[in-house]
Amino acid sequence: MNLNWPLMENNITRQDLDVLIDFLKDEPILTQSSKVKVFEQEWSSWLGMERSVFVNSGASANLITMAALKEMKGVGEVIVSPFGWVSDIAAILQNGFTPVFVDIDAKTMSMDNQQILEKLNNRTRAVLMIHIQGFDGFTDDNLFKELNDRDISLIEDVCESHGATHNGQKLGTFGLASNFSFYYAHHMSTIEGGMVCTNDQEFYQIIRMFRSHGMVREATDNSTKERYINENPDLNPDFIFAFPAYNVRNTEIGAVLGRNQLKRLDDNIIKRTRNLKLFLENLDSSRFRTDLRIEGSSNYAFNLILREADDRLCEKVMNVLRENKVEFRRGSAGGGNQLRQPYLKGIVSPDVYKFFPEVDHIHFYGFYIGNYPTLKEDRILQLCALLNKV
Repeated sequence: MNLNWPLMENNITRQDLDVLIDFLKDEPILTQSSKVKVFEQEWSSWLGMERSVFVNSGASANLITMAALKEMKGVGEVIVSPFGWVSDIAAILQNGFTPVFVDIDAKTMSMDNQQILEKLNNRTRAVLMIHIQGFDGFTDDNLFKELNDRDISLIEDVCESHGATHNGQKLGTFGLASNFSFYYAHHMSTIEGGMVCTNDQEFYQIIRMFRSHGMVREATDNSTKERYINENPDLNPDFIFAFPAYNVRNTEIGAVLGRNQLKRLDDNIIKRTRNLKLFLENLDSSRFRTDLRIEGSSNYAFNLILREADDRLCEKVMNVLRENKVEFRRGSAGGGNQLRQPYLKGIVSPDVYKFFPEVDHIHFYGFYIGNYPTLKEDRILQLCALLNKV
């Protein structure tokens, strides 16, 4: 059987391209302009946050979020998962913070909330909660109170979890800021793109400046502009650089695609979640983990995780997937346990990965397989049947 199953298909539709072509026919401005502003407003409205800043990737969203946090709170420790994308940990390191790692909850693949609480101290500046692949990473509401009482910022990485909820409230609305990715394989796509979202006015102004070279003119708050102008009378007000920042702007093209894709995001989330439930309900629960915590989830990919560490079964599973042309990623997203990656050599001890058994289990015995709205029920059932025969 040849399932021809890629990680993603048809995320930029013909209708998306037609909307983009119509836009281009008018010979518009293509650099960041009015369409970006409208997309930011529409995204904020959809999410339920006051302000959003459109950038060129989810990784850039991570980067400037940590940069803004540093400006507001100074350096210290940031609690983060060793299971996620490289840019989460890289952004922490690049801004001078010390990453403090916490193992994952097996049922959400996000950080174990109790372990987070145990790691908090007076050096902790933030908790970077990575909501992995559509799962709600919050399992203990005491976390919110403890962070608030200690004045520790909560940053949510929702790059893979658009529309997922906790107690009915969308993820990305619980902390100081949240980051989203609009890369090709995600719930919606601007080809490359990301968003930083916040309700905090000071943070918002800093993020706007960090997006565009640190230029003060990018701020929308007049008092912020006036302060820098008054403090620097020898400088042209149009070219005051408050920070040694970046250029991570996106384009009008990305905004046009994003606005059109946003119209069908809610429907696509329903379809992805339906697909995940069908997948888990039809897998052999004696060999694969099917008891994932899917309440409020907005699935990004099918999570195929061996229940036990079994090298022989693991090899058989990979052979079946390859033989049937089912694309997959071993270790799930991002290369598995980040503590095994070379970029952390000299930063963490060589054997520290051993203290994170849940992440390490997925590193060797976990996979993700593409899930998207166009998947048909019979293909999902066929895949489950193949896997159950292994």
